[in-house]
Amino acid sequence: MNISIIDLLFILFFIFTIVPILQYRYLEFQRFSLIKQLEQKRKSRVIVLIHRQEVFSFLGLPFSRFIDIEDSESILRAIRLTPVDTPIDMIVHTPGGLVLASEQIAKALIKHQAKVTIFIPHYAMSGGSLIAFAGDEIVMDENAVLSPLDPQIGEYPAVSLLNVLKQKPMKNIDDKTLVLADVAKKGLKQVCEAIVDILVGNNMKKERAVEIANLLSSGQWTHDYPIDYEIAKRIGLPVQVGLPGEIYQLMELYPQSSGRRPSVQYIPVPYSPEPERRKQTANDKGL
Repeated sequence: MNISIIDLLFILFFIFTIVPILQYRYLEFQRFSLIKQLEQKRKSRVIVLIHRQEVFSFLGLPFSRFIDIEDSESILRAIRLTPVDTPIDMIVHTPGGLVLASEQIAKALIKHQAKVTIFIPHYAMSGGSLIAFAGDEIVMDENAVLSPLDPQIGEYPAVSLLNVLKQKPMKNIDDKTLVLADVAKKGLKQVCEAIVDILVGNNMKKERAVEIANLLSSGQWTHDYPIDYEIAKRIGLPVQVGLPGEIYQLMELYPQSSGRRPSVQYIPVPYSPEPERRKQTANDKGL
């Protein structure tokens, strides 16, 4: 059978456009099926906020995601569609994003009358941490992390900008830095107030909420400092360890872009101890 140039072009068009769309639709079907399974198991509304790089177009270009207004609109809609007596389970995996969007999501979760549980399989940084504070319970993987919430003004930490005013004479500071420092001062105040409002709305005593807000926004740590379970527990957040297995399965359905060579490889099956090793271990224990 002879294949013309037109036929070849059509086949290539199908491979590079239609096939990726079909693959993505199947991936979405798998996600919704697993979400439904988790909802039936926990008798809750499951909301997923996962930001990773995915292949969206036939050009295969990966797009980095962060919390934006579109996310807040979708999540607020999901909360409105949830009966007031139905618990909400929210899975958060994000590097952060807009404070406005994160605060909208957190305050909407606070207003929900039934229990709100935030699941963190890997990390919920910056605005993701603010959303996590809205949970009656924060369930983390034992290696998952939150982060501080010190505002970032452009490419600079707000606290560092304010330190410039303390360390240099006013006459030696350029106008742009003065403007940024003014915005930084307002940003710090607003973020502190947001953290306090969310924690107090979650039935935490105001004095403790103020302490946590000052700790997380004061610049004591860098913006990407990992706050693990132990630190989160120590500062008074309602955290515990132990994610349902379905959440790990769901994360597998949000793959990173396949357009680059993987930097981590392993055989994706659980290993059990070898028989000889188990026997030796038993002997060492005197069994």
